[in-house]
Amino acid sequence: MLKKYFIKYPLLRFALFFLVLLGALPAFSQTSHTAKKKIPPHKFKFSTIVIDPGHGGKDPGAHGRYSKEKNIALAIGLKLRKAINAEMKDIKVVMTRTTDKFIELHKRADIANNSKANLFISIHCNSTPQRHGTRRGVLLLVYGYHRKEEQLEALRENASIYIERDYKKKYNGYGQDAAVNAIVLAAFTQRYRKQSVQFANLLNHEFKVNNGRHSAGVKEQGVLVLQQSGMPGLLIETGFVNNTSDEKYLNSQAGQNEIVRSIMRAIKKYKANFRS
Repeated sequence: MLKKYFIKYPLLRFALFFLVLLGALPAFSQTSHTAKKKIPPHKFKFSTIVIDPGHGGKDPGAHGRYSKEKNIALAIGLKLRKAINAEMKDIKVVMTRTTDKFIELHKRADIANNSKANLFISIHCNSTPQRHGTRRGVLLLVYGYHRKEEQLEALRENASIYIERDYKKKYNGYGQDAAVNAIVLAAFTQRYRKQSVQFANLLNHEFKVNNGRHSAGVKEQGVLVLQQSGMPGLLIETGFVNNTSDEKYLNSQAGQNEIVRSIMRAIKKYKANFRS
C-alpha cells in the first residue's frame, strides 16, 4: 500500500523522511550532549519578522465598493514595518512586497525562509460572495489540514496560485491524496503549530478585548503560504472589505493604525514569551 503511494506521490517519500528526521533530533541532541555544551537560552534570539501584504499587482484580492484588498493589505503592512522599526530596533523586518507587485505564493515563502525569520505575518482582508456583505470583524488563520466543510477561507487565499504559470509543478502537494496532506501537516505540527496558535491567541485577545472588534477567532486552514513557510506564521483577515462599515474602517488611517497597534502589542507579548 505504501509502495503505491510512494510511486504516485513523490512528496510522500519526502514527508516520511522529514518525520523520521524530526523524530531523530531529540536522540541526536542527547547523544551529543557530552561532546558539546548546551546552548544557553539567550542564544536563541527573536530577531526577524516577515510581513507579507497579501495579493498585489494583477491579483487584486477581494473587492469592496471602492477599494481592493491588495491596497489595504499593503498600507497596513507598511505601517506595521514602520512601527516595528521605531519601537523594536533589535528586530529586522523583511517585506515580501513594498509596492503594488504580484508575488507568487512560493516566492513569498522563499523570502521568509531565506531570511530565517522567527515569525511570518500575512495581512489580508476577508469577503463574502454577496456584493454587500453583513459579516464583519477579524479572522485569524494558522496552517492546518482543513476538512471539506471548512475550506472556504483556504480556497480563497490559495486562489492566487492559479494566476501563476506551472502552478501544478510549484505546488505539487496541493490537493493530493489525504494521506500526503496528513503527513505534511504532522511534520509541520511538531515544529510550529504551538507557536503559531500562541501568537494567534495573543492577537485575537488584542482585537477583541482591547479594541472591541468582532472576531471569528483562530482557525486552522490549509493556507499554502503558511504551509511552505518554515516558521511560526499567521494569516490575518483584518476585516470584511465588502461590508460597508468594515471597508470604511479598513481604509481609514485610524482603523489601520488601530490594527497595527493590536499587532504590535501581540508581537511584544509573544517575543517576551519566546523561550517558553
